[in-house]
Amino acid sequence: MTQEEITEQVKEVIQENVWGTIKHFLEYEIFHFGSDEHPIVLTVGLLIFVVFILFFTSFFLKTIKKIVNRKLRNEDKLKFASIFSFSKYFIHIIVVLITLDSIGFNITAIFAASAALLVGVGLALQTLIQDIISGIFIFIDQTVHVGDIIELEGKIGRIEEIKLRTTRAVTIDNKVLIIPNHKYLTSTLYNWTQNGSVTRESIQIGVAYGSDTKLVKELLMEVALANNKVMKTPEPLVLFTDFGDSALHFKLIFTMNDSFQASIPKSEIRFEIDRLFKEHNISIPFPQREITIVKQKE
Repeated sequence: MTQEEITEQVKEVIQENVWGTIKHFLEYEIFHFGSDEHPIVLTVGLLIFVVFILFFTSFFLKTIKKIVNRKLRNEDKLKFASIFSFSKYFIHIIVVLITLDSIGFNITAIFAASAALLVGVGLALQTLIQDIISGIFIFIDQTVHVGDIIELEGKIGRIEEIKLRTTRAVTIDNKVLIIPNHKYLTSTLYNWTQNGSVTRESIQIGVAYGSDTKLVKELLMEVALANNKVMKTPEPLVLFTDFGDSALHFKLIFTMNDSFQASIPKSEIRFEIDRLFKEHNISIPFPQREITIVKQKE
């Protein structure tokens, strides 16, 4: 044999040994259980293949996310990120199952073995799944947006962040309010700013019988127009609402562009009304009752 033939034979032996070693490594069984008819086998090669598919899927999803984000507004980017974070895990699970099934891995046996476990997990995560589904509905039907002022179960807050499971809001006293998203489906929601940031506010007040009602109206209009947080257009309105048991009832209606801070200008207006009413001798009555004592003759 020539030197070249010997060299070729050595190369072939080395290649066979190397490929044999690699093949043996890839076919190494990490675990093997189940019946002979439906065995569940996980080899190193299968694990590497699944990891590669997951890596490729992650790269593909990140590329899609970048492309979509370029065409979205900043507010919509936050919503899309929440939906994407949920969809990403769901897509990964689907890809893994399809990959395993396509290479002969017995997926049916896995589901059969874990059916009871999946039912238990589903029941335990019922509220979590409900929150997630509600979050998706919020993104789709645009019920609320970041910056909206909402009232839910007597709590008022400005929405700062909408996630897939919860919504983060801040109250007027700067307390953080974490709202599970399923609350939007099970409770009545008041969105103060869905029609815009401008809202109509009102203050009700009663004056004593015999008061000059025209003067009352003029003073209430004066107070509203003097407050710099009250919009001049549309003009404030004073309504004479009712003849009460012990007072004449009036309602001062005005417009503001920041209803979240409405309690502050309302307080300022009430202080000024009290001052002007005292200055013009207009009294604010309170309920009074007359008690008659009948003395029986002995």
